[in-house]
Amino acid sequence: MGSTEKTGKRKYTHEEKSLVILKSTLSRLPIYYCYLQEKLADGIEFVSSSAIAENLSLNPVQVRKDLASVSTVPGRPKRGFLTERLLADMKSYLGYDNYDEAVLVGVGNLGGTLMQYNGFDSYGINIAAGFDINASLHGKRINGKSILPMDKFPSVTKRLNVHLGIIAVPSTQAQAVADMMIANGIRAIWNFAPTHVSVPRGVIIKNENLAASLAILSKELSKNMAAGKVMPF
Repeated sequence: MGSTEKTGKRKYTHEEKSLVILKSTLSRLPIYYCYLQEKLADGIEFVSSSAIAENLSLNPVQVRKDLASVSTVPGRPKRGFLTERLLADMKSYLGYDNYDEAVLVGVGNLGGTLMQYNGFDSYGINIAAGFDINASLHGKRINGKSILPMDKFPSVTKRLNVHLGIIAVPSTQAQAVADMMIANGIRAIWNFAPTHVSVPRGVIIKNENLAASLAILSKELSKNMAAGKVMPF
C-alpha cells in the first residue's frame, strides 16, 4: 500500500496527490496554448516562463514547472522556449493533434452557437452532428453539420465510434440525455445544462454552469469595486 499524507480528516496517497497535481496542470495548459498561439501569430520566436506568468497573472514557479512537464526541448538561458516548438509539444501532450468526434444534444440557442463555433478544431474536437427532439430542425445544417432526430443517436455514435457528448438541453432533460449517451458508448460528457448530472464510475463529466459563473463574476466585481480595485474609465 502506498504511503499517505494527512490533509484534514482525509489521508491521500502519493498517487492521489500526483493525480490532483496533474489535473491542476491540465487545467492551465489550454490557457498557455492560447497564449502561445497569439505569440506565434505575432511573430514572437521565443517566449519565457516568466513572461507567460506575468502576462497571465500566474505564479512563475508554477508556470516553469508546467512547461517543463510538457516540453521536449529545454528553454534557452535568457531567451526561453522556442515558441513554435513549445506550442507543438503542448498540442501533442493535450491531444489536440488527434481529432475526436463529438455529438451534441439540444440544438437550441446555446447548442446552435456551439455548433457554429469553429475554434474547437484548434483543440482537436469536431462536432460531427447535433440531435434534437424538435422535428422542425431535423434535416437542417449548422456550419455544415446535420441536425438529426434523437432516434438516430445510437446508429450515428456507433458508426462514428463517438465517445464525447455535449449536453445543451434544459435542466429537466439533462439527466435523461446523459443516461442515453452513456448507454450508447459516450464516456466523456461536457454538460452545459444548469443542473447536476450523475454519471457512473468510468465516465468523465465537465459541468459548465454559465449562470453560476456569471454570478461569481458579478460577486467578484462588486467586491473589487467596493475595495476600490476596479479603476473607472
